[in-house]
Amino acid sequence: MDESEMAKDYNLDKTPMNQQRLKEYARDDEWIKKFLAQAQVGHIATRWDEQPFITPTLFWYNPEQHELYFHSNISGRVRANAERHPEVCFEASQAGKLLPSNIALEFSIQYESVIAFGKIRLLESEEERRKALYGLIEKYFPEMKPGEHYRPITENELTRTSVYAISIESWSGKRNWKDRAEQSDQWAPLGEECE
Repeated sequence: MDESEMAKDYNLDKTPMNQQRLKEYARDDEWIKKFLAQAQVGHIATRWDEQPFITPTLFWYNPEQHELYFHSNISGRVRANAERHPEVCFEASQAGKLLPSNIALEFSIQYESVIAFGKIRLLESEEERRKALYGLIEKYFPEMKPGEHYRPITENELTRTSVYAISIESWSGKRNWKDRAEQSDQWAPLGEECE
């Protein structure tokens, strides 16, 4: 790490939460939207006072509302935390192949990810909740239609489910998909010679 990286001021008054340190890996909004449309699992960070919690979940990004939707049981840690502190962080990522190196600090992995910051709210209206839940199902099972391939959501199921929206305030996308990790031509493993 060079001195300019170590000297960076990460105070949120000076450096936005979604600002990338390595600009060459940053992705634009269109890339982020496409990534969220195909990413399988997201992680929601909530907190109870000073204690953070990470929860893995299926999710759906709705570009019309610029919101993320997911659901949980009617009661539990996510709901309790969300009702206490609305500020959340969301993450989704995908990994590729491991990238070995002949330099200890250059071992790496191919990866791409999205981080979003915003506020969480519990959806109250039946219409909003149904729309979010059907959006989730359509994301993961686009060929299946309610009333044709599966029983539509019942009133009883709605009353047993908490459905959430995360209003996105800022986000960032990152992709580092190199074919090879950095290598040194000054050192070779035992039994091999440097070129």
